[in-house]
Amino acid sequence: MALAVVLILIVIGSVVLTVGGFWWFQPLASNWSSIDVLMVITIVVTGVAFIAVNLFIAYVVFRYRSQKGRQALFQPDDHKLEKTLIIITTVGIVVLLAPGLFFYARYISPPPSSQVVEVLAQQWLWSYRYPGQDGLLGHADPKLISGGNPFGIDTQDPASRDDIIIQGKELHLPAGRPVIMQIRAVDVLHSFYVPEFRIKMDAVPGIVTKAWFTPEKTGEFQVLCAELCGVGHFSMLSKVMVDSEGDFEKWLEQQPTVAQTMGLLEEAR
Repeated sequence: MALAVVLILIVIGSVVLTVGGFWWFQPLASNWSSIDVLMVITIVVTGVAFIAVNLFIAYVVFRYRSQKGRQALFQPDDHKLEKTLIIITTVGIVVLLAPGLFFYARYISPPPSSQVVEVLAQQWLWSYRYPGQDGLLGHADPKLISGGNPFGIDTQDPASRDDIIIQGKELHLPAGRPVIMQIRAVDVLHSFYVPEFRIKMDAVPGIVTKAWFTPEKTGEFQVLCAELCGVGHFSMLSKVMVDSEGDFEKWLEQQPTVAQTMGLLEEAR
């Protein structure tokens, strides 16, 4: 009897906290409103299942509680019940997966005009690299990574000379312009996550992962690491500053190039 009451209270509390907005998303600041749609679909489907299962258990616990003179009935199978559960489960899985496949096709298809920004994750720091005036990121090789060259940039590649490195500082992005994040890791698994952008992608040593979005609101947002990456995981934070197009270009022009920061200015001329 007590267990049935506890289950009912858990269901009521969960519904109140969810509907009341205590467990909800950060305000959306990118083009990925479809991620919110997927999350709502998931919450509704799993929420209905959660409520139904727990209330059913509570009913069974109360209805068939131990009583003097009552004898249990052993029923090895029930084909009608099994078919019903299979149909309900199948419908639930289809409702959960079908929209995700549709939106995933968009998630892996960035617009051709997207700006490319490289993200470098390392214990416990976020760094970024922008292409210079040529619009190309220079070649990088993990074998070239050092304290003075965290990205492993090949300085012999002409395309790398005008790249711009932002190490341990905030990431700047222009509002309204699609951006592809090329994400790398130096040491262990990390995960690039900005809740307001609805974007989260693992940073894996040895490979380059990608994710794209369009920031739609100017302001300051926070980059989190969503993968436990060591004792300093809690401090692996960074800021994203979404600027107007003009302010972003002004900021970018003020940043030193690879040629300048790595003592290659004379060679680059």
